[in-house]
Amino acid sequence: MTTTVTVKTIYHCPLERAFKAPMLCDVSKVHTGFGIMPRVTHCTEDKNWGQPSSSKKVFVAPSFTQAGGEASMDRVIERMENQYWKIEVSDFKSWMLGFSKFVGEWRTTELEPNKILIEYTYTMHAEVIWLYPLNWLFTKTFWRVYMQRVLENVRVMAEGEEPFLYA
Repeated sequence: MTTTVTVKTIYHCPLERAFKAPMLCDVSKVHTGFGIMPRVTHCTEDKNWGQPSSSKKVFVAPSFTQAGGEASMDRVIERMENQYWKIEVSDFKSWMLGFSKFVGEWRTTELEPNKILIEYTYTMHAEVIWLYPLNWLFTKTFWRVYMQRVLENVRVMAEGEEPFLYA
């Protein structure tokens, strides 16, 4: 089963900043933790991160739901410059409510100079049939709120000229 949620907002910065900030910045400033989601501390094996087919290991702090340490693998599936990113989060190192992977999409559309529409979508893939109602509820409620928090964290970096960690 898959469940999808999309959130939208407007950023007031150049198109290139709005496009690059969520993927090429310091992810520990994006995923700062919320509720059951632990904060990201750092990534490794990220030498080519941001290029199609690249990947990185993501590490998290200890939390109510996880012991901390390596959490998952992020992969860039597709990158269309200044338009679209598609990534996959998988290889979870702790139980994730029966989810097998998350597929994230980040679309940028320039409405006018320094006015960028952001469409942020996640599709959650689950494989444990008896957990489908919980998966749907989690995605449509908690994950939607979490995505809105991520949008605001990225906004601060995009509009604040935060330096990118990756090329």
